[in-house]
Amino acid sequence: MTPADLQQQISDLNRSLVSIEAVVDPVAKKQEITALEQQAAAPGLWDDQANAQWVTSRLSRLQAEVERVEGLRRRLEDVGVLLELATEESDSEEIAEASREIEGLTEAISALEVRTLLSGEYDERDALVTIRSEAGGVDAADFAAMLLRMYQRWAERHEFSIEVYDVSYAEEAGIKSATFTVKSPYAYGTLSVEQGVHRLVRISPFDNQGRRQTSFAGVEVLPVVEETDHIEIPEQDIRVDVFRSSGPGGQSVNTTDSAVRITHLPTGLVVSCQNEKSQIQNKAAALRVLQARLLEKARKDREAEMNALKSDGNSWGSQMRSYVLHPYQMVKDLRTNYETGNTDGVFDGDIDAFIDAGIRWRRQTQAEVIN
Repeated sequence: MTPADLQQQISDLNRSLVSIEAVVDPVAKKQEITALEQQAAAPGLWDDQANAQWVTSRLSRLQAEVERVEGLRRRLEDVGVLLELATEESDSEEIAEASREIEGLTEAISALEVRTLLSGEYDERDALVTIRSEAGGVDAADFAAMLLRMYQRWAERHEFSIEVYDVSYAEEAGIKSATFTVKSPYAYGTLSVEQGVHRLVRISPFDNQGRRQTSFAGVEVLPVVEETDHIEIPEQDIRVDVFRSSGPGGQSVNTTDSAVRITHLPTGLVVSCQNEKSQIQNKAAALRVLQARLLEKARKDREAEMNALKSDGNSWGSQMRSYVLHPYQMVKDLRTNYETGNTDGVFDGDIDAFIDAGIRWRRQTQAEVIN
C-alpha cells in the first residue's frame, strides 16, 4: 500500500473519530467527571452506600470512556506524523510500521463506533445471561454447554469478569441451563443482540448411527439490577425452597441443602442459584437474578403500554443464528446475514463481528421504525 493510500486511510479514520467525538462529547463528560470527583472526595460519601457505589462506578466508566477517545485521537495524530516523516525520508520500515498502526487504529475506531450506538436505558450495565437447552434432547443440552463456553471464552478474550450463579447439568451430557453475569461497562448493550434462539446442525456424537441432528438453545440477556433501581420484593411475594446442589463442585457442594430456588408468586418467575458456598449467599444471588427479571418485565410492560417501540424480531423466541457443522461448516446470523466458515473460532469466543453486525442492524431497524 502506497503512502498516499495510507494517508487516505488516516483521513477516513479522522472523519470517523470526529463523528464519534461528537456523540461521546468528551468536553461534557470531563465536566461531569470533575463534579463526580468532588462528590467522591466528600467525607460523608459512604454514609449512603448505594449513592457512593453509583458515584464511583459512574466516575470510573466516564474516565475510561474519555481516555479511550482521547487515546485514539493521540494515536491517530502520532501515526500521521510518523507517516509524513517516513514518506519524506523514503523509509520503508517506518512506512510499514505506520501501516500496521493504521490497521490497529481501524479496528479500534470501528469498535468504538459500534459502542456509540449503545444508547439504550440500561446499555451501560453489566449483563445477566441465561442459556437454556431447548428442542433436541441430549444434543440440545450439549449445544447449551457449547454456548456457555463460547461466551466465557469471549469474555476472557476481552478480560471481562464472569460470575456464574447457577448451572443445571443434564443427565447424559451438557447442561439444562446456566445463569451468569458478565461484568464490564456496556456488557448488557453489547450482549443484548445475542438474545434469541440459536440453532445447531451437525452429525450427532450421541447417535450411534451417525445421523444428522438439529438442536436448539435459547439465550436470554438482561441488565443487572443496581441499588438505585429500587425493585422491592416483599417477603410475602416469594417462596424460598432449598435443595442439595448438583453437578461438580467444591467441598460444600452435594453435601448440604445450600442451593436456593425462589418463586415470585405474583408473576410465577422462578430462579435458582447453587454455585455459592452457603444458603445465604445463594439466596442473595437468586434475589439479584429475580430483581433483574422483574426490572426487565417492568420495562417491557412500560413499552407495551406506551407503544413506543415496535418489535425488532429479537425476542426470546426468535431464531437468530444457525451453526452448521455438517454437511458444510458455517455460522450465519439470520437477521444481519453476516456469516463465517470459521466455526471453531466462533465456538472459541470469536463472535465480535456477529455482535457488531447485530448492534448496527438493531440501530438501523429502530431508525426505520421511527421513520
